[in-house]
Amino acid sequence: MLVYLKGSQIMFPRFRRKRINPHLRELLQETHLSVKDFIYPLFIKEGEGIKEEVASMPGVYQMSIEYILQECQELKDLGIYSIILFGIPKLKDSVGSDALCEHGIIASAIKAIKKAHPDMFVVTDLCFCEYTDHGHCGVLDPVLETVDNDITLDNLATQAIIHAKAGADMIAPSGMMDGMIEAIRDGLDSAGYINTPIMSYSTKFASAYYGPFRDVAESAPSFGDRRSYQMNPANRREAIAESVADEMGGADILMVKPALAYMDIIRDIRENTTLPLAVYNVSGEYSMLKMAARAGVIDYDRVMMETLLGFKRAGADIIITYHAKEAAKLLKNQ
Repeated sequence: MLVYLKGSQIMFPRFRRKRINPHLRELLQETHLSVKDFIYPLFIKEGEGIKEEVASMPGVYQMSIEYILQECQELKDLGIYSIILFGIPKLKDSVGSDALCEHGIIASAIKAIKKAHPDMFVVTDLCFCEYTDHGHCGVLDPVLETVDNDITLDNLATQAIIHAKAGADMIAPSGMMDGMIEAIRDGLDSAGYINTPIMSYSTKFASAYYGPFRDVAESAPSFGDRRSYQMNPANRREAIAESVADEMGGADILMVKPALAYMDIIRDIRENTTLPLAVYNVSGEYSMLKMAARAGVIDYDRVMMETLLGFKRAGADIIITYHAKEAAKLLKNQ
């Protein structure tokens, strides 16, 4: 306890003086949450007339493009102008060909969104797990039974150029391939997209928190898991090194994924870089709050906002979250 003497009387600091009046509490609040902090994930399914709620993620939908365009308007009405896109094609193969096609689901969706909503900031998730029939994040090495890192780098560069050409405002590679930022940056620059920024999933853990995402993105691996390329959740120093390496490779924004169980990593990386830092508030984190609310064991709105505020306090500048719409409504009414 902090104490000091005033004459012969022992004094102590009265922190509560600054908490009793609500206006003073607000004046002294150190961390603030804004609707401008959010990027909202959208899942585009090839076809028409599709709007299917995901059972494991209440309030999250697979949607065909006409519903995506409606969703964009709803987001803008709430003050949310940033989205990140994930594609779900009808046909998948061993290399994720749809992701490498200028007429594929994501390229087509980007064009439609930018035409209908030119003021929407469109980020694209750059990976192959949603497009391959094996559910892994690139071309497979049959000997090692994991993703072939260097072949996949070439495909990521091609994919990035397709997204940029279609009108994507920012590229977000998520596959955790070594050297992916250098390859994508070189590819974009050589194609003339020198001003297209890269937000790297720079520290992405092989996490059990991704479970519900496999349902919405239809991207569960058909064999094994992703621990040979995503990070070991036990490794703290390596987590910092991964993000620092992507900064050196040319990333414009770094990211920690998941967020809730990795607050220490968010803070570590914040203290080791001056780049903007994003976090991905992932599907399992979202669904836990939803299911706890259904069970009546938490005040959902308060826990949600406290969680999002915690990410900002830990050092995040950007929060990718499925809670964005609900949080925006609460912030609007504050």
